[in-house]
Amino acid sequence: MAAPLAGRRVLITGASSGIGRAIALASARAGADVALTYRVNEDGARDVERQILAAGRRAAVIQADVTEQLSVHALGQAARQALGRIDVWVNNAGADILTGPAAALPDVAKLDLLLGVDLRGTMLASWQAAGILGTQAEGGVIINMSWDHVLTGMAGRNSELFAAAKGGVLAFSKSLARSLAPRVRVNVIAPGWIETSFAAGVDELRRRAIADSTPLKRWGTPDDVAGAAVFLASPAAAFLTGQTIFVGGGVVM
Repeated sequence: MAAPLAGRRVLITGASSGIGRAIALASARAGADVALTYRVNEDGARDVERQILAAGRRAAVIQADVTEQLSVHALGQAARQALGRIDVWVNNAGADILTGPAAALPDVAKLDLLLGVDLRGTMLASWQAAGILGTQAEGGVIINMSWDHVLTGMAGRNSELFAAAKGGVLAFSKSLARSLAPRVRVNVIAPGWIETSFAAGVDELRRRAIADSTPLKRWGTPDDVAGAAVFLASPAAAFLTGQTIFVGGGVVM
């Protein structure tokens, strides 16, 4: 059986760690050559590159800041130069307001960061991807990242901020899917409680409570999200556009 992404070239933004890292490695295992971006974590990106090369696929590491229009434009050119073309563009880069220095920022600063990276960055990169994929004979695929709770809401100031940005990504992606059809498919992945750097700082009592409240009785992993990304990037999803896959164990249905 052929690998689901055999012969495809995939670009993933924010792929030096977490979910982006998992998508990059899963894409390589599925037969794709991969371009991956980082903003500051070059060591993480180089580690992903080494693993992709060890799997027998081509890899390209590109520094990019998705909040800067010129950087996004240069990213598209660099990826095509490295891989020859781009078949799948995954907009995974996102701001972390829950851990690290940004966790201590005032609410308005957190809002500006999320809107700049998660929403504006996704929009700029999606438009760049559309300009590239739309000119190719076989079109292509754009995958954007939202959040499962944008449909139901979650109490808390950080949740309000995150919902505003990720809700915008979901709504934008639906309109983009209509604009780019039929040549380019646009779909969304909406992760829920996933074992990322945030999860490492959650106390055991809350961790158990979250798992118990999840129909599938566990936290998700970055590989769970990566599996959805590989599916949406593959020919198996050829008749899907404007759709959202909720990778959250059933918390949001």
